[in-house]
Amino acid sequence: MAPALPDLLIEPVIRAALAEDLGRAGDVTAAACIPEDARMKAVFAARKDGVMAGGACARLALHALDAAATVEVQVADGEAFAAGDVLIVVEGRARAILGAERTALNLLGRLCGIATLTRAYGQAVEGTSARIADTRKTTPGLRALEKHAVACGGGTNHRFGLDDAILIKDNHVAVCGGVAETVRRAKAHAGHLMKVEVEVDGLDQLDSALAEGPDVVMLDNFSLEDLREAVARTAGRVTLEASGGVTLETVRAIAETGVDVISVGALTHSAPNLDIGLDAA
Repeated sequence: MAPALPDLLIEPVIRAALAEDLGRAGDVTAAACIPEDARMKAVFAARKDGVMAGGACARLALHALDAAATVEVQVADGEAFAAGDVLIVVEGRARAILGAERTALNLLGRLCGIATLTRAYGQAVEGTSARIADTRKTTPGLRALEKHAVACGGGTNHRFGLDDAILIKDNHVAVCGGVAETVRRAKAHAGHLMKVEVEVDGLDQLDSALAEGPDVVMLDNFSLEDLREAVARTAGRVTLEASGGVTLETVRAIAETGVDVISVGALTHSAPNLDIGLDAA
């Protein structure tokens, strides 16, 4: 089970989303139709099977508009649910619940969609030694939430940003003049706690990289045959990460080559929103 994100990380996202939705005058529809003291009970219910992620987002959205609202999360992050299951039960001021509804549903549907897709990728490689990892191809401003959703789905988080690991890409190599020289510079710069990963696009670059002792080698758009050859050449000396155009249809074959990690940008940039609704109870 993925550890819970601190509310401190989620609250700025919630407040920005609510401010965007409420605008300058607040929910004018609710103000026109709903008495100020009216109360309601409602449920967030799944309309498709999925994996839970983002329960805290709904809770914080509701509490931002009604601190006294009751919010009971029935399905914990990382747990699977079926269509029709009640995920969250809320009770409080009607105007507040209706005002927070879209923000809560947008984030809940987005994060459950990521967790659900991640779980599907994990199931596709069961029985192999490969781990499924995300990338930095996340929605701006939502990286912590989306990477948490990946973890809820059983995936592994890649680096969170440019500051927590050295990852040498093709453009770094082009500027520095070669894979070996770029890795040498990176290793000379890195502290003892920082790993160095280098992306290579062929077996010749792999050999150059291995001579300099990186911690991780990313095999970018390798064929299955070349992935197997890379695994044989490295013989466990470094962590091998396969990347580039991975789909649910191709991930099993990639995992069976023996690579350690398969990074999948689609987990966050292409996950479909999971259909969840808010209904008065």
